[in-house]
Amino acid sequence: MKDIISAKHLGKTYGDLTVLKGVDLSIKKGEVVAITGPSGAGKTTLLQILGTLASPDSTAATSLIIEQTKVLDLDDKALARFRNESLGFVFQFHELLDEFTALENVMMPALIQGKSKTAIKTKAMGLLKRLGVDHRINHKPNSLSGGEQQRIAVARALMNDPAIIFADEPSGNLDSQNAASLHQLFFDLRDELEQTFVIVTHNKTLASMADRTINLVDGAIVE
Repeated sequence: MKDIISAKHLGKTYGDLTVLKGVDLSIKKGEVVAITGPSGAGKTTLLQILGTLASPDSTAATSLIIEQTKVLDLDDKALARFRNESLGFVFQFHELLDEFTALENVMMPALIQGKSKTAIKTKAMGLLKRLGVDHRINHKPNSLSGGEQQRIAVARALMNDPAIIFADEPSGNLDSQNAASLHQLFFDLRDELEQTFVIVTHNKTLASMADRTINLVDGAIVE
């Protein structure tokens, strides 16, 4: 199976602080990969760079190829389009827009592309039904449980059929029952949609379920 992500010599410094130390990694299509390690190890920074939300320090050896696209060569406009079309994101605190309903939140990534609103609504409703929250489509985030909000966030991440979903501590704010349900959902989606997941997590159960674990310590991958 071919690599969907290939990264070489990803480094990141903030002033005198070195957060990533020339990380090399590859991830194959359809893998569920957990990035683990202690707090401050650089996990979120690595996820943000892989997800094109942040840039690595530039050196001749640095490269990041996602779906055969050299993303570090893209200008801001092309990178934003690539991110919207090819990548999905799930965060610990959902990051849903409070003024919009569940349905509207899920529709948002496709609305940015200017697609037919009728087709977008139909697809969004289908995703919400698949994730078991279609009875909450007209509710705004403040009237939803944490588990419901996170499933809606997953539906939003899936809206544009992304090649990869990046998740940062997706179950970190959930109780054990909702966390277990969310974890299983990731693997069900992988099996059904051949979805690739890259997940930063402190949750040992989720990490043990992953196809592979990347352990980051002091900005470097350790075996």
